[in-house]
Amino acid sequence: MVTIASLWLPILLSAVLVFVVSSIIHMLLPYHKSDFGKIPNEDQAMDALREFNIPPGDYVMPCAGSSQEMKSPDFVEKTKKGPIIFMTVLPSGSFAMGKSLALWFLYSVVVSVFAAYITSRAVEAGAEYLTVFRFAGATAFFCYAIALWQNSIWYKRAWSSTLKNTFDGFVYGLCTAGTFAWLWPS
Repeated sequence: MVTIASLWLPILLSAVLVFVVSSIIHMLLPYHKSDFGKIPNEDQAMDALREFNIPPGDYVMPCAGSSQEMKSPDFVEKTKKGPIIFMTVLPSGSFAMGKSLALWFLYSVVVSVFAAYITSRAVEAGAEYLTVFRFAGATAFFCYAIALWQNSIWYKRAWSSTLKNTFDGFVYGLCTAGTFAWLWPS
């Protein structure tokens, strides 16, 4: 049996590779530029919301406190009038990327640990490249991509954005698969 400890190199190297590839995708390739749209009268909308001093967090508007309230005529009227909004409020100030990049790398390490675990339980040492590739790649793809679909299902995130992120997850899965297959113990 292959141990997780024996896979530390493919775990770390695949996380580094995914980190680099994701940086290239998001900084150099243009296909994610349309993921978020600009609302009309942005300055006016920001000025209007600023006075409420909304703390960072996730919000829905209108927000029903219970399933009973969702049936109330007042709530139904609010939804008909619109807009219906799901939003995440971030802290004001500069948009620092350092913490998010560090967490993204840590997440990539965690995905690689799961890929290592699943693959090490399904594949013996010395297995063929393609066998290792399939298990590690499928596991990584599921971690990076499939869970994002629920954002389009429940929160109406544009399917075009979800499909682009699914493609990214496929690329990250290939990077992870190739690294594990290349460095799999013999």
